[in-house]
Amino acid sequence: MVRKPNPYDAHVGSRLRACRTLAGFSQERLGSAVSLSFQQIQKYEKGLNRIGASRLQQFSQILNVPPSYFFEGMPGVEQQPQARGEHSAVADIEQENSPISRRQALELVRNFGRIGDSLVRDRIFQLIKAAANSYGQPNSHGEHSDEEPASLAAPIGGAGLNGINGGAQL
Repeated sequence: MVRKPNPYDAHVGSRLRACRTLAGFSQERLGSAVSLSFQQIQKYEKGLNRIGASRLQQFSQILNVPPSYFFEGMPGVEQQPQARGEHSAVADIEQENSPISRRQALELVRNFGRIGDSLVRDRIFQLIKAAANSYGQPNSHGEHSDEEPASLAAPIGGAGLNGINGGAQL
């Protein structure tokens, strides 16, 4: 007989999977970080095995989220703690409140992390932030910024934004 996972364990497991994926960890890498097999991580993520408090604390430290993150949006729970400001974007993406998909967010984070030049990385970060503030939805506080995207046209190493990627347009 196939055992059905407890809905609370399944919820915590799905939050672990979402956070692990967005952080760019494979099941094997996360398991290795806590001395477990990837199969055990799979069981946690499917809700087949319950995650103990000390293990949940380990996961929260490795993935840089508060332990309460794993319980947010728990079905059947009325008063729920909200994600702190720096985690609200992850929560929005997971709850489909975001115009981008989880896969797009993951690819964006992974590719951004591969940019070796910190000045280029900072300029791209500022460009995305300014574009989101000027053209996108309000931030998690319901505000639009007064930042001007044109300020990002300043040269990077004398090449400007067109100098990135061999002169290709971004």
